[in-house]
Amino acid sequence: MPTTPADGPSTPPAPAAPSLIATLPGRAYTDPELFRREQELIFERLWFCAVRGADLARPGAFRTVRVGRESVLITRNRAGALRAFLNVCRHRGAQLCTEESGAVRRNLQCPYHAWTYDLDGRLVAAPNLQQMPDLDRTGRGLVAVPVREWLGYAWVCLADEPPSFEDTVIGAAVERLGDVAAIDRYRTETLALGRRIRYDVRANWKLLVENFMECYHCATIHPELTDVLPEFAEGFAAQYYVGHGAEFAAEARGFTVDGSAGFGRLPGIDDGQDRRYYAVTVRPQVFVNLVPDHVILHRMFPLAADRTVVECDWLYLPEVVASGADTGKSVELFHRVNTQDFDACERTQPAMDSRAYRGGGVLVPSEHHIGAFHAWVAACVGEGAPGA
Repeated sequence: MPTTPADGPSTPPAPAAPSLIATLPGRAYTDPELFRREQELIFERLWFCAVRGADLARPGAFRTVRVGRESVLITRNRAGALRAFLNVCRHRGAQLCTEESGAVRRNLQCPYHAWTYDLDGRLVAAPNLQQMPDLDRTGRGLVAVPVREWLGYAWVCLADEPPSFEDTVIGAAVERLGDVAAIDRYRTETLALGRRIRYDVRANWKLLVENFMECYHCATIHPELTDVLPEFAEGFAAQYYVGHGAEFAAEARGFTVDGSAGFGRLPGIDDGQDRRYYAVTVRPQVFVNLVPDHVILHRMFPLAADRTVVECDWLYLPEVVASGADTGKSVELFHRVNTQDFDACERTQPAMDSRAYRGGGVLVPSEHHIGAFHAWVAACVGEGAPGA
C-alpha cells in the first residue's frame, strides 16, 4: 500500500529547517468581513454537501440548507429526481420555505402572495395570473442550483460556472486514498442512517478542518481513539499519507468505544482495507471516515466567524439498522472524539482575538500538511499565504 503523503515524504519527516511554520493570523478566525469573503468566494463557489438523499424520500420532501449567505431549497420532483433552488420567491423575494425540512403534496407556494411553483421550479399559478399573459412562467421560475449526488448525498454549487465535480470532490478522495475505487468499495450510497448527531460549535470552521487533519493532539485528548488506533498516539494523522489507513490495535475487535466487535465488514471491503481507519477531507466542509463495518460522514455548516454547525451521520448496512441492532458502542466512540475535538476548538476560538495570537501560531512537522490548507484558503480569498 502506498504511503506517500499528499504534501510530504513517504516517511515521517525529520525536523525541517525551520521545523515550525506559520499558521494563518488570528484575525482569519474572527474577522466578520473575512468570513463574508469566505462565504462568497469559497462556500458559494465550490460544491457543498447539503443533505443526505435518503432524507428526501419521496417527491415533495424538501430541506432548506444555508450555503454561504444563501438559503437553498432541495427537493425531489415528481419523477424522484433531486432538484435545488434558491429559496426565494421570484415575485417579491419572500422565502418560500421557512422550515428546515418538510413536505408538500404537489407544488411549492409562497406564503406571502401565493405564487406557486412546481417541483421543477416552473411558475404554475399566481393570483390574477390570467391578467399577465406576457409573464414568462419559465423565466420567472425559481432560480435553479446545480445538484449532484455522490456517496448518497446531494451536493450543490452556487457558482455561475461550477468547478469540475470529478476534480474537486471525487478528486479529493483520489488524492487521499490513491484511487476512487478505495472509497467506492464502501458503497456509502447503499448504507442506511443509524444515527445523526448535530453539534453547534462555537468556533471558526477552519479550526475544525485543521483539527480533523492532524493527530498531534490525539494522545492528549482522545484516549478511546488511541486505544483502538495506537499509531495515532505517535502524532501522525492517517491523512498525512496517501493511501494509508491507521491499523486497529491487535486486541481491538471493532471500531467501538471499548474495542468490542462491530457488525462484520461491508461486502465490498478488501483485505487490504480491513481493520483500518481512513479519513478524507473534502474541502471546504466534509469529513469522511471509513472503517470496515460503517462510514461516518461530517457536514459542516459555517454560520458565523465563530459558529459552525456540524451534522454527523453514522451509516451502516440497511439490515443492521432494520434489525434494531445496538450501534451504541460504535456511535459512542466517534461521538466522544467529536465532543473532545469540538471542545478543543471552542477552547481555541477565544484566543484568536488575543494580541498574543495576532501574528498566528505555528505548525510542528507532523502538522505541516495543514499549511497546504492555509495556502488554499488564502488563495481563495485573495490574501497572502502564511509566512509570505
